Order: sequence, then C-alpha cells, then structure tokens
Amino acid sequence: MLEESLTALAAAGGGAVVAAMATDAWQVTRDGVVRLFRGRAEVEGRLEEDAALVEGSEDPDGVRQALLPAWGVRLGALLAEHPEYADELRQLIGAAPRTHSEQHNTAHDNARVFGVQHGNIVFHRDP
Repeated sequence: MLEESLTALAAAGGGAVVAAMATDAWQVTRDGVVRLFRGRAEVEGRLEEDAALVEGSEDPDGVRQALLPAWGVRLGALLAEHPEYADELRQLIGAAPRTHSEQHNTAHDNARVFGVQHGNIVFHRDP
C-alpha cells in the first residue's frame, strides 16, 4: 500500500498532467511524464490519446476531470514500484501550469447560498 503522502503526490501529479493537456505547456509536461516513466511506450501512447480527447472535446475541462483519477492511479502505481521517483514528480508538478478558479456567491435576506468547485457539496437540513 502506498503511503498517504505519496498517494497525495500522485493525485497532484495527475492533476498537473491533465491540466497541461491541450495547452501551451503540454509538450514540456508530456516530455516530463515520459521521462518519469522511463520512456514506456504505452504511457507515451496514453498521453497522446488523452491529450487528443481533451483537444477534440467541446468540454475540455470535463474531459480533464474524467481523466484525472486515471492519471493519479498510474502515477501512484509508478511511485509504489519506484518511490525514489517522488522528487522527479514534485519537479514536474512545480513546472506544470497553474489553474485559477474564481467564484462569487451572494445571498440576501434569509436566503442561503451554496458553492463548490471541483468537488461535491452535501447539505443536511435539520427538520
């Protein structure tokens, strides 16, 4: 079982990989992932296929969200086999493009407002 810090690192790495797909940073990120996996052809092919899905989609962010868990799992499996690659993955994450999300919510009078980005919201109301 992968230790918690490496699991979190793998998830962050997956986020960095999919965030870069179909952006100006893609080639650098792609090359870094290929190096991290030591040139495994199947990884290179998967990167190209997934990037093409993002680029060709009418909803690229939705495709990125769908791909994120798979890349987290792939990177987690790599770190389970080679925990010594963790520093390389940290460097790759540091070089990845940053995403920015902004949300403004306003409630007036007795209204309630609920907002969430990139996740779920659960609301329980007392009777």
